[in-house]
Amino acid sequence: MDFRRSRKGNPADRGKLLPWPKGQSEAPEAASQPRTWRRTVHRLLPGFVTGAADVDPSLVITATVAGAAFGYSLLWVVLLCVPFLIAVFAVSGRLGFQTRRGLVDLLRTTYGVRLAIACAVVIIAINMAMIVADLMAVSDAFSIILRVPRIYFVAVVAFSVWYFLIFRDYRRITRLLTFLALPLFVYVAAAIVAAPSAGAVLTRTFVPRVMHTTSYVAAIVGIMGSLLTPYVLVWQTSSRREQAESGGEAPHHAEGHTGTFITTLLAYSVMVASASVLRLPHPVNMTTMQAAEALRPAVGDYGQLLFAIGIIGAGMVALPVLVASMCYSVAEAMGWETGLSRHPWEAKSFYGLISAAMVLATLLNFIPINPVKALYLSQILAGILTIPILLLILVLSNDRRIVRSTNTRGQNFWIGAAIGGLLSAGIVLLLWKI
Repeated sequence: MDFRRSRKGNPADRGKLLPWPKGQSEAPEAASQPRTWRRTVHRLLPGFVTGAADVDPSLVITATVAGAAFGYSLLWVVLLCVPFLIAVFAVSGRLGFQTRRGLVDLLRTTYGVRLAIACAVVIIAINMAMIVADLMAVSDAFSIILRVPRIYFVAVVAFSVWYFLIFRDYRRITRLLTFLALPLFVYVAAAIVAAPSAGAVLTRTFVPRVMHTTSYVAAIVGIMGSLLTPYVLVWQTSSRREQAESGGEAPHHAEGHTGTFITTLLAYSVMVASASVLRLPHPVNMTTMQAAEALRPAVGDYGQLLFAIGIIGAGMVALPVLVASMCYSVAEAMGWETGLSRHPWEAKSFYGLISAAMVLATLLNFIPINPVKALYLSQILAGILTIPILLLILVLSNDRRIVRSTNTRGQNFWIGAAIGGLLSAGIVLLLWKI
């Protein structure tokens, strides 16, 4: 990498490497606009959608396995991820809005094609694993409801995701499907009802009991990977780019806080409910019907139905984002036309990638593997591969030549802490495996 091109720069370098979009002011959001309840809801809605996208089946299952395997001893990891998520959501959203470029496109423009392609390869590895696993989870949820083998639903679910992305306004559909994920918040009630006492839960939240085992460290990596999901970071920059191009407002910190609150509240509740209810010898090998039993204290026999509906909603929100963010990365690395706001004939390669990804994910779903195990392992992989993505975001968001405003000290600290935590856990896991 050329040092002269990769240096952070100084205030005099602002806008030299990457020209700032015309008409973008230093503070694009008008602070003088009156606050109304409609404006507040409109401002918080993107954060709600981002949070719902991060609450995909992988997060629910990972928290379930972690709670069933280690009780309350991993609750501290969820709490630790709160400042990580707030910082990462704010930085990645601002990066896309100010530069009007996606993450991989920024890398290609700033540091060259090789680094952009390397980043795209990492994102492909993470996203394809999660697409396959989430497709398994959604089809398995349909199986729970209709009592038919899940394999019959794989092609239907995959076609629906493809159709939403190619021919429909995925934003409107995603917002509607977000409401289907609401039954998952029954986990909050289940956690309150099932927990033996608030004191026991809070003690393990703030005074962790660390276990020196490979599976415990792997669970830490998996939880962090499910919360700091790379596809959401890529999606943040790319979707904010399109928002800026369409004349939308700059990201507000309330959006990131809303997304963080939704994501961590559900992860925490799932873990508490699972730790209180599930007693399984090998939690990673549980079925989705067994995972749904964590809801029984709150809703009784309706637990499986609500679990299945919630997984379908969360999966159908997350899958379009997973597929699109992966295809954004590949297309940006190659310099192709991208954008779900474009017609298919305006970005043929981009939409071709979407089609190919859904076909491949459908074929891989015929591999005989337990959906719970597939979801859990995909998050451990995501946790390891999140490290270079976070590092690249940290470098780009502090380069004064391409952004109008660099990170605060707090944002740098928490993103750096997330990188350090994942790196440390990954090294320990690798050494113990060896």
